[in-house]
Amino acid sequence: MADSSFDIVSKVERQEVDNALNQAAKEISQRYDFKGVGASIEWSGEKIEMRANAEERVKAVLDIFQSKLIKRGISLKALDAGEPQASGKEHKIFATLQEGITQENAKKVAKIIRDEGPKGVKPQVQGDELRVTSKSRDDLQAVQQLLKGKDLDFALQFVNYR
Repeated sequence: MADSSFDIVSKVERQEVDNALNQAAKEISQRYDFKGVGASIEWSGEKIEMRANAEERVKAVLDIFQSKLIKRGISLKALDAGEPQASGKEHKIFATLQEGITQENAKKVAKIIRDEGPKGVKPQVQGDELRVTSKSRDDLQAVQQLLKGKDLDFALQFVNYR
């Protein structure tokens, strides 16, 4: 019998992030407490730029955006938001999306699988993803449950389950 496998990746669906951003922008434009504070959220190249005329208002914009991401099933671990920066009369927050598993994080996940996972499971780093193979599909599902239970500082998705 052939080995079963799945890949562990850290990807964010750009369209879902775009939808969340548009929903947040619409809510900001309609809410009474954001009237006259110059609050906005938009793409700035590969970054997301949030701005308002006060630090607590720009933090509120970030909070709205985060709630929209959660509703769309995107982990907040994939969002790397900086601290508010004063720029003239405005305050800005720049946020980036983290995609791909770094070599260091891939090694950390592979170590968890080897140390705590079922015996016949083999993790293998492949670029910015991790392939996990085993003869038993039950072992692969046990690995998925193990990793879901861990509090890692980056988002994981399981794809290509064969």
